[in-house]
Amino acid sequence: MKPEEFDKALQRGDIRPLYYLYGEEQYLVDRGVRRLLELVVAPDTRDFNFTVFYGNECKVEEIVEAAQTFPMFADRRVVLVKKGSDLPAAALEVLIGYVAAPSPSTCLIFQAEKADLRKKFFTEFKKSGELVEFKRPYENQLGSFIAEEAAGRGKKVEPAAAALLSYLVGTNLQELASQLEKVTTFVGERSTIRIDDIREIVSDTKVDSVFELANALGERDLGRCLRCLHTILRDGEAPLMVLAVLTRHFRQLWLVRELLDKKETPQEIGRRTGIHPYFLKAMVGQARKYRLAEFRQVFERLFATDLALKSGGGKPALLMECLVMAICDGKFQ
Repeated sequence: MKPEEFDKALQRGDIRPLYYLYGEEQYLVDRGVRRLLELVVAPDTRDFNFTVFYGNECKVEEIVEAAQTFPMFADRRVVLVKKGSDLPAAALEVLIGYVAAPSPSTCLIFQAEKADLRKKFFTEFKKSGELVEFKRPYENQLGSFIAEEAAGRGKKVEPAAAALLSYLVGTNLQELASQLEKVTTFVGERSTIRIDDIREIVSDTKVDSVFELANALGERDLGRCLRCLHTILRDGEAPLMVLAVLTRHFRQLWLVRELLDKKETPQEIGRRTGIHPYFLKAMVGQARKYRLAEFRQVFERLFATDLALKSGGGKPALLMECLVMAICDGKFQ
């Protein structure tokens, strides 16, 4: 079952007795578990009808016993197994008997990072339950995620505001949701989140300085780069996180440069790259400051800096300074 099918089933109130929610995007897995819990167990009966286990420290017999226990003062109970990936093979073998004939009054949920679908446990699981994989969204899917999160808070969000939020925060869904929560509180009773709201609440955080550095580097403005970098490192931002933002920025610039060389229109470039029109003009201007052949050299330098940071091959501040100086000057050797 795909996540969107999972959401639609929950909206219909179609609850299965078994769920295995897993994937690389922990925030989405956690959100799926929360939605199930809200639907299946009322808060006032949760003390009686909600049990949590951890796959790396529980006995499988305890899971089965809890799942076979009848609910109290309610139609159903929930048994949640966190760290489901840590359940040993022997435990999964024991659970096969239960998943083959699950209790209709229990919703047994496994929350995990991965699933080995070749195992018999999962083959049996699919007959009575749902396996839902939550993958990390692509950058061009962040707008939909932000709109959905805003809707869950009773708000609409302007497309430009969603684009600015994803641009400033990046693909960290937990951080996106956290910043969106702040903006929702800021707008109060107003139903729509506007771009000025994002600027007011999100742009004054230190994450804004990181993206200011990315834009300064795209402009090859060495003075501004060094000032931004000094501020960022002084405020304690992790150099590897900064490097990840710069890599993402230059990946977009490289694609824009390729499309410019193919004489594509700005509208087509925006469509192909997923860059919102609000940012497109600036990105096109930055891409024009680099020859296409230079991008390979930029990425070789980014990779070398990443390797040096991870291996302790120099002082982080000096490594980052050398990186921005090389890119701004076009001297990559």
